[in-house]
Formats: sequence, C-alpha cells, structure tokens
Amino acid sequence: MKGSVILTLMVGVVCPVAHMTRVFVYGTLKKGQPNYFRMENASNGQAEFLARARTVEPYPLVITTKYNIPFLLNEPGTGQRVYGELYRVDQQMLDFLDKFEGCPERYQRTKIQLEVQDGDGEGEHTLRPGRFEEAFVYSKHEPAWLQNQTYESYDAYGDHALKYVLPEDRTPE
Repeated sequence: MKGSVILTLMVGVVCPVAHMTRVFVYGTLKKGQPNYFRMENASNGQAEFLARARTVEPYPLVITTKYNIPFLLNEPGTGQRVYGELYRVDQQMLDFLDKFEGCPERYQRTKIQLEVQDGDGEGEHTLRPGRFEEAFVYSKHEPAWLQNQTYESYDAYGDHALKYVLPEDRTPE
C-alpha cells in the first residue's frame, strides 16, 4: 500500500496529467479557414478536434471591422444558433488562443452550451450527435453591432464578399 502511494506520487510528478479544456471555435480557426494552421501548430500547444457543434441558444455572429473579423456577440437569445467546432486544448494552446484572440481586451472567454452535431472517429473522446456539452468561446459585448447582419456559420470564403484580413497583413491602427 505504502509503495503504491509513493509510486502514484512519483508518476504524478514525472508525468503530470495534462489538463485539457474544451473550446468552441466558430470563425477563422475552424478547419479550412485562414487561421486553422494555428490550431495545428504544435509550438502553440495541443488541440484535438472533438466534433462539429452548434450553440444551444441563438447568438449574433457578425462580420465587422475593416478586417472583416467574425465576432460572436455575447447576447444569448438573439441571432441564430451558430455552427462551429469543439476542441480539447492543453493549457499552452489555451494561453496561445487567449493571446491570439486578444483576451480580455478584444474578446472575452466565456462558457457556452453546445449541441454536438457529429464527432470524429471512435476514440475515447468521441462525442455522439445530440449530446450537450459546455465549452469556452471567445465572444464580445458590442451592442452597436446588433444591427449587423448575422450568420449561422462563418466561412471566410463565403458569398458575403467580406474578405478576411490575416493579422500579419493588417496595417497598424
């Protein structure tokens, strides 16, 4: 008994269990979008795709600023149920995403309820369609933008004709 407690403590110190956090992405970080490469970059941390999902409550998803950035407005009950992707990320990736999203100045990281649409694979973390999950999302409170057109799904290459500008291509304000 005493030996197993010591072994458990040693394993916990030598091989700590990585804490993984769930994050919902709805914009340029989704697969096939201009910033998805950042989710795949191991130097930013680990991100594991879990499922495509949709917000349980409607939210306004707008495209705005001169850089045509998608924003999920933190106004539950307004707008549309928004489609996106659910990921498990480690602390390093969460820290990267906070910095990339300008949290807490530009976006706030808040919790949101999601309905799983479809999972990926048969692994232990596969989520079944119809299941409800909670995750962090980067959203913004900007009442003036409530008048903007809302979308249920963001695609940088969509028919909205609003060309997204990558952060590295933006001119300083």
